[in-house]
Amino acid sequence: MPKAAASYVGRNIRYRQRLRDAGAQEVLFQLPDETVALIDEIKKRQGLRSRSQALLQLIERGREPTQQTA
Repeated sequence: MPKAAASYVGRNIRYRQRLRDAGAQEVLFQLPDETVALIDEIKKRQGLRSRSQALLQLIERGREPTQQTA
């Protein structure tokens, strides 16, 4: 393996380890363009730094207990 490629691999391994140490992990999703556009709109509207933050907000909203009328 060329030295540059080995350096990249090493950095990637260390980055992923830092994520795991922080209780997170990197995940790759395949989503329709419309869904990505929605995520980008939420990101922009909320002033978030990343799509990950927008997705996390959506997921956490889905976890909130739903209020049921009696």
